Amino acid sequence: MSQQSAPQRQPETDEVRRPDLSIGSTGTTPYEDYVHADVLTHLQHPLSDDPGEMAFLVTTQVMELWFTVVVHEWHTAAQALRRDDLPVAMEALERSTHQLEALNAAWKPLARLTPAQFNAFRGALGEGSGFQSAMYRRMEFLLGEKSASMLVPHRGAPREYAELEKALQEPSLWDEVLRLLARRGYGIPREVLDREVTARYEPDARVEAVWAEVYAGPRDGELVRLGEALTDVAELVWRWRNDHLVATRRAMGAKMGTGGSAGVAWLEKRASKNVFPELWTARSHV
Repeated sequence: MSQQSAPQRQPETDEVRRPDLSIGSTGTTPYEDYVHADVLTHLQHPLSDDPGEMAFLVTTQVMELWFTVVVHEWHTAAQALRRDDLPVAMEALERSTHQLEALNAAWKPLARLTPAQFNAFRGALGEGSGFQSAMYRRMEFLLGEKSASMLVPHRGAPREYAELEKALQEPSLWDEVLRLLARRGYGIPREVLDREVTARYEPDARVEAVWAEVYAGPRDGELVRLGEALTDVAELVWRWRNDHLVATRRAMGAKMGTGGSAGVAWLEKRASKNVFPELWTARSHV
């Protein structure tokens, strides 16, 4: 029996182990050029001496970045539905569920703040409130939760105002879903299809009946899969709102919220609302 020789190990040299350090030696690195990390990591300007404010500020900025990518995915899905490209719409919706899970996880650094810990830097917020987030507002507009009055706080920021005004005027993701169902031969009422898209979507029993019909069909049908992808989105939005409510309740109880809101009472009202309501109520009729 012949003896096999052990494989020769290549000597570990600096040239083997290390990346090319000459990249970027005469300027910024390709990584910096693409990610702009230097910009991101210098956007934090705490206004108090409390060390906890830094975590609050960074976490809030991370949330804004997740809002941005979720808006991108839902806008992609809405455009795909408009041109009857269901596979592309489904891919965007499914990606957004992973992004929403990451967004919701961002509450963890804030969810254990005691009132004393929050009060240590709360004054730095002044009249600032997450309610004033333009990107979160665009998320809600895509979900069909629209109101022209929500543009008012952004009048002093021309770019944000223009983007919000455009989102207000466009059909929501839910509008595009219902239009797709109508093109597939389902009985979505004409007044629902022709509704004023700048107004908040209100549930309709006839839309509920359509979804009950869809869910009574083949269990692996593409419209059932679409309904389930949308339900995943709706559930994660509901969880986001509830996590926000719980974190706020722990940090400040029932005190008045920042930005003049009613605080917990306002969040409780928001958390009680279902996104894509007929997808939930139709299940009682299948």
